[in-house]
Amino acid sequence: MRTVHSLKELRAILRGYRQQEKTIGLVPTMGNLHEGHISLVRKAAEAADIVITSIFVNPMQFGANEDLDTYPRTLIGDQEKLGTAGNTLVFAPSAEEVYPDGLARHTRIVVPEVSDGHCGASRPGHFEGVATVVSVLFNMIQPDFAVFGEKDFQQLAVIRKMTRDLMMPVEVIGAITIREEDGLAKSSRNSYLSDEERKIAPAIYQELQSTAAKIANGHGDLQVLAKEAGDNLRNAGLRLDYFNIANSQTLKPATPEDSNITLLAAAYLGTTRLIDNISVTR
Repeated sequence: MRTVHSLKELRAILRGYRQQEKTIGLVPTMGNLHEGHISLVRKAAEAADIVITSIFVNPMQFGANEDLDTYPRTLIGDQEKLGTAGNTLVFAPSAEEVYPDGLARHTRIVVPEVSDGHCGASRPGHFEGVATVVSVLFNMIQPDFAVFGEKDFQQLAVIRKMTRDLMMPVEVIGAITIREEDGLAKSSRNSYLSDEERKIAPAIYQELQSTAAKIANGHGDLQVLAKEAGDNLRNAGLRLDYFNIANSQTLKPATPEDSNITLLAAAYLGTTRLIDNISVTR
């Protein structure tokens, strides 16, 4: 498995793959890989002949008071994990390679509507940074397939809309959330949790499951359910960011007429922000 850092070298390698008529799958990551990321690589390998995992901590998607400087950079460990997972190539560019004129002068992509609310409301500019870097990676690599985790449900919706709106010839594939035994969604930020916080963290998924069951069983007042769920998370010791019940396609607040619903939650334990979601059909 090779690791390349420059676009020039990357494109020379990709040219060879395409001459062999190989299909290419991309798994964009920020590194600090865990089992959830590896599951994306395996899913990409099911769809494509060649799997490229990008590792780039994207400064454009971090807010002023977020953890850009302290976000773990673990390239050597990531390479070891990918080497046994069916990955073909690691692309680990520098910020200068991705944004050669600097962040302030770089063209940005705004994906309307699905970027609003939820994490988009809590992290202004975040999805602009996500959409921009993914579009850059798509243009750099020109994959046939790209795999994203459903844990970041809103992000997946943003990428799908951007790809569709801009007529990008990339099939975006969603992959199920990988969880710890107690239900906590695997995340690079879980390593920030103290032992005591780690014991509390599964409450997010438990509350999502409980609320989803109520909806599936015909409980009609979604606003009441969302408020109760948020209160329960606060009582469990989390600092609630949001607990929202949304239409799965539009991500707008769900109505009694909606049959496909997604529950999205974000909460803090200490300084660590955790997100999760669950979908339900009624």
